[in-house]
Amino acid sequence: MITFMIDEFTPCLMDCETGEIYQTEVIELRRKSFLAQFHSKNGWYVNWSKFPKSVRVFALVLKGTMDIRGLIAVSPNDEAESMYINWACTAPHNNIHKYGKQKYSGVGGHLFAIAADLSMRYGYGG
Repeated sequence: MITFMIDEFTPCLMDCETGEIYQTEVIELRRKSFLAQFHSKNGWYVNWSKFPKSVRVFALVLKGTMDIRGLIAVSPNDEAESMYINWACTAPHNNIHKYGKQKYSGVGGHLFAIAADLSMRYGYGG
C-alpha cells in the first residue's frame, strides 16, 4: 500500500511561499552513524539506520548542501525486475500531513524519480 502524496511534478524543488526554484542533488547515505539521526522520534517515521545493508538509502538535497529534503530506501528485486521502495518520506518540516504546511513542493515526485533512475541503472527498465 502506498500512502504517499505527490503534490506536483516540478523540474526541481519549488519554494511554496516564494515560487523560487531550487536545484537538487541525490546523495547515497551509507554510514549507519549518520543515518541514526533520522528516526521516528524526530519525525522521519522509521529508524533509517535500522535498514539492512542490502537496502540503499538516498537523500534528496538542495544542490551544493547537505540540506536533506527527503529520504528514500530502495532495494533491487531481481525476480520482479524492479526496485522495491522500502520507505520514502519528506523531511519532517516539509510534511504537510503532519504539520499542515510544507516548505518545498516536488519532493515526492523526486523521490520516486530516484527509484525509477535506479531501476534503469539495474537494467530493469524504469
